[in-house]
Amino acid sequence: MSLLSNRQKVVASNIANADTPGYKTQDIDFQSALRSAAGGIQPTATEVSGLRVKNDGNNVSLDRESRLLAENAMRFSIASNLLKSQLKVVRLAIEGGNTSA
Repeated sequence: MSLLSNRQKVVASNIANADTPGYKTQDIDFQSALRSAAGGIQPTATEVSGLRVKNDGNNVSLDRESRLLAENAMRFSIASNLLKSQLKVVRLAIEGGNTSA
């Protein structure tokens, strides 16, 4: 969930700098960052290549960033639901399986 939080910050920064001349879009590669996080390595934002550059040198695409925000929100929701389910199982185990509480 911290990886998703970091990615949310990067995407929000991209949106905030959509009109900043010369700003280059940053992103966190989710798949490689997830593998790195398993090894305890913090994810780093890198410049995204292959995006259309505007006349002012900025390459932020609000459509792309909006899609990433929605994707990130969906992943965060799934992760939080999984965590909630795991905590419920632990709580049931602690209570001895009594579901009347």
